[in-house]
This record gives sequence, C-alpha cells and structure tokens, in this order.
Amino acid sequence: MAHNLTRITRLPNPKYQRSGPKSYVYLLNKYKFSPTKPGPYLLGGKVQQKGKHGIARLFGGRAHVQRVLQKRSAPDAQPGDVPAEDQQNDAEYICPVTIGTPGQTFNLDFDTGSADLWVWSTELPKSTDASGHTVFDPKKSSTFKKTAGASWKISYGDGSSASGDVGTDNVNIGGLVVEGQSIELAKKLSAQFASGVDDGLLGLAFGSINTVTPKSVATPVENMIAQKDIPKSSELFTAYLGSYKDKNDPDHGISFYTFGYIDETALAGQTPYYTPIDNSKGFWQFKSTMASINGKKIDRSGNTAIADTGTTLALVDDKLCQAIYDAIPGSKYDEQQQGYLFPSNTAVDKLPVVAFDVGGREFAVQKEDLAFADANNGMTYGGIQSRGDLPFDILGDTWLKAIYAIFDQGNKRFGAVVRSDPTQDPSVPSA
Repeated sequence: MAHNLTRITRLPNPKYQRSGPKSYVYLLNKYKFSPTKPGPYLLGGKVQQKGKHGIARLFGGRAHVQRVLQKRSAPDAQPGDVPAEDQQNDAEYICPVTIGTPGQTFNLDFDTGSADLWVWSTELPKSTDASGHTVFDPKKSSTFKKTAGASWKISYGDGSSASGDVGTDNVNIGGLVVEGQSIELAKKLSAQFASGVDDGLLGLAFGSINTVTPKSVATPVENMIAQKDIPKSSELFTAYLGSYKDKNDPDHGISFYTFGYIDETALAGQTPYYTPIDNSKGFWQFKSTMASINGKKIDRSGNTAIADTGTTLALVDDKLCQAIYDAIPGSKYDEQQQGYLFPSNTAVDKLPVVAFDVGGREFAVQKEDLAFADANNGMTYGGIQSRGDLPFDILGDTWLKAIYAIFDQGNKRFGAVVRSDPTQDPSVPSA
C-alpha cells in the first residue's frame, strides 16, 4: 500500500429512510427516462415561453416544450408537478470528506453516476434551513480561490435544480490531499435538493458529464491521477459496500472506498475479473449481454449496464424484470407504488438466484438485497425494478453489495470479485 492511502469508511446515513417509490422517482429524475410500466409518475410535456416581452413578459417569444417528470394524483386526473415529499436524495450511505485550510468536514454521497463535487455553502439564502448540515464557508479557508466566470447547475427531470458558483481548494479524501480541486458551491437549492440528507455530492463518473460552465472541470479522481497522488500502476478506486444485515458475516458488514490501491483483505484471495468500459457517455458502462434466474440463461444481446454507487436500486428491462418476479411466489406489480412487490414473509430458499453478466462473467445479487423496503400490507418493494425506456441497465447498491467493485480509471476497465456473505437476512428493511 502506498503512503497515505487508506480505507474511507462508508457510514450509514442516520437521516435516510428507505422508500421504494421515492428511490424510483429519484432515478426517474437523475436519468430522465420515461416509465414503461403504469403508475402515477410519467414524463410529460410542459410548454415554456422564451424571449417574451411587455408587461409581466406575457407577449411574444417562442414556445418551447420541455420534458418534465409529472404525477397523476388519480388514474384519470391531469398530471401535475411532483411534490417534494415524493422524493429524496438516494444517499443511504455517506463518506466524510474534508475541504479547505483549516479543514471543514462534510458527509458526501460518493456517486459513480455523476461527475460534480458540490457542497452546501454560506452563499445559500439565509432563509435556507441548514440544520443538520455542514455548510462550507470559503472565507474561512486560506487556500480557497474563486474561479471567475464559472458556474454550475444540476437540473432534474421534474424541474428541480441545484446551482451556484465555483472555486478551488484542497480536498482531503481519507488522508489523500487533492490540491486545487474545483468545488461547486451551492447558491440555490430547490426544495427537493434542500430536503436532502447529505452535505453534497462527490461524483466519481468521468469529467465529460461535469456541469461546470463555460468549461467542465476535472473530477477528484482525474486530479489524483494528474497530480500523481496515487501510483501510476493503480489509477483506480474501489467500493466495498456492506450492510447492517451482514453484521454476523466474516466482514461484519463493513463498508468502504479506497483510492489508489486494491484492498487485499477484500479480495479474499480471489483474482479480479475485468471487463473494458465504454465511458463515451461519462459513465462506468460495460457489456451485459446475459442474465440468469435460478441458473436459467436469458439472452440479452447488445445490452449494456452502468455501475452506479449513487443509486440504491437496480433497474433492468421490463422482460427481465417480469421474469425475476415471476420466480417469486406471490409477487405482483403495484401501479400505485409503480413497482414490483413480493410477500415479506418469503423464505430465503423461495427467493431466486438472479445474476447479471459483466462482460462475460455473471455476478449474482445477494438474496437479502432482493428486498428493498417495506411496502405495507405484508409486502416488500423489490430491489430490482423497471428501467423504462432507458437503453441500458443501472446496477446500483442492490447488485453492488454482492461484489468488491474495482473502478480502474487508468486502464478503462471495471473489475469485480464476489463478496463473501455466507448468511442471508431476508428481513424487510423498514421504510
């Protein structure tokens, strides 16, 4: 292990409450896809006027139809805005990161599905309720430098957004200091963002999808590589995502990230299996052309998937999703919750072995993670749901908890070994 490289503990977020529909709405927003299964949420058109003039800017201009996430309060009702209480940031786990000199410590969501590093800041309006949050004060850091003319904005499908300006400062991630890292300071947070349970986000996707304008900025990992903070032979980071359900397993459910090295203990004597990635869309995307349910192979020719640590669920195509729940006795699709449910008292031996292909080798979801959240009336909201019209799968924590994941940025490849989890706890996580 190189000097100063150590595990970064991933902590359970004490404010997070599991909700299947809220996590699904978060994904609809994040990836802006249209649902293909019935339910209250849909992607609709909303007319906006641009270039208007006159009193109250009511006249002229050009009509522009924007695709936005909407909700029907009843099956025959007209769709309207999605209320803030219907969604939440999907940060079930957070990691401590220190920014500035002297350091100010924040609990951030490490997200391989995005590429921004943004934090709550003192530039937010005084009316913003910041209770429970660490708020970055650039005036208290001697190493902070504002970036003239730079701004950022994250916009979600329902019209919610976070935005602000940009500066650079030193960022300490588990003892590894990245100098002059671009920090995006929140100046405006819509209600959906302001109700989030973390202090911001640290993106681990590729800088091509960073939202800073007029020029995107490098991610922390890209800067680690450029500054030679991590060895040339290990330009990578890893994710070992444990769970409270695993407290009786050999690893006791520990959860951590590493940067610049692969943890030998987590490998448990195994050799990682690697597959090339396609980062042209900015994601950790790889071929996933096969799946299996209880050993029965399902051909998915041409299919791809992305590994997303910022997502709790796994999303796959409707045909595969249906086949998975057909293998669970008593399961059903619930339109009101817009997701698949199954009986909470389902025994472990009645749950199927569901595996997804990673560039030629299958890795199975742990049976205990097929159950995501309580759905009331003795039913459980499943951890695998429909990806709608998205052309690729999203493999979030539901799947990632079964492996030790290696994100090899230097070699543009994704690696995995099976995580040892001999006991399975099928109990339903509370909502």
